[in-house]
Amino acid sequence: MNLKDIKGIVDLMKKNAVSEFEMEEGDFKIKLKRDSGKPSASAAGPPVEQISVVSPPAPTPVAQVQVPAAAPQAPSQSAEEGVEIKSPMIGTFYRKPSPDADTYVEVGAAVEPDTVVCIVEAMKVMNEIKAEVKGTIAEALVEDGKPVEYGQALFRIEPN
Repeated sequence: MNLKDIKGIVDLMKKNAVSEFEMEEGDFKIKLKRDSGKPSASAAGPPVEQISVVSPPAPTPVAQVQVPAAAPQAPSQSAEEGVEIKSPMIGTFYRKPSPDADTYVEVGAAVEPDTVVCIVEAMKVMNEIKAEVKGTIAEALVEDGKPVEYGQALFRIEPN
């Protein structure tokens, strides 16, 4: 991953009001965290975004970048019972393949492990998200077209 890729991720975080991003690929690990933008009693000065990149065998220094923080995103609903389908990345959540198409799944629909339930768009790439479990869609936890964070619950499934 080069500096241009990291800047692209930071821009995507700003655009979608994402406060934290973490990625690990082989020996490469990157964690980006943005300040919420809320002033605290002990804070002085503008919010700071902290970027840390770790790539063995040579340690990489931590860089601090000044970025205006966006409003924090509301936390997702907690699951009552069942299995949550979580977002494997940050991006924009879509329930249908195109604006004029039907949704992939509705609440009450039976799904198999290889059933596509939605798309998460990240950096202009449409990533199909599969159920990965057999069951019934109990709840859709995100609105169509809304930004999602890594690990955020998208659907709740009652396994069969």
